[in-house]
Amino acid sequence: MGFAERFARTATVWAGSSWAFGIAVLTIVIWAAAGPMFHYSDTWQLVINTGTTIITFLMVFLIQRSQNNDSHAVHLKLNELVAAIKGASNRLIAAEDLSEEDVMILARHYEPLVEHATKDQSLTESHSIEEAAERHEVKTGDGQSS
Repeated sequence: MGFAERFARTATVWAGSSWAFGIAVLTIVIWAAAGPMFHYSDTWQLVINTGTTIITFLMVFLIQRSQNNDSHAVHLKLNELVAAIKGASNRLIAAEDLSEEDVMILARHYEPLVEHATKDQSLTESHSIEEAAERHEVKTGDGQSS
């Protein structure tokens, strides 16, 4: 792990801590208390505006980095689950790399599975559209079981 990655990880953890929140609140209290001493001048306002703008700008990148890392980790965990479960379809392993249009097409493709699951009130019984349709037919008596 490189210096930049270690620094970003440490900064992300620290920025989400109670200490960071406490320091932020203390900074605002000190700034507000100093208002009368500076006659609530434009410079007094500029100090807090500049400081918060810089911190916000940097935090956007830290938050995005953290979100990217978390997203990749979740995708890897889901891929491992799909790979480990016998009968699970590998068709959607890289769904996060699809275009928005392709994702919408897939969502429409899986709507029958959602409808079957909603009707049956059991979301854990099937893992593919074909199997869901077959099971639904058997359950409702519309089809013959093999």
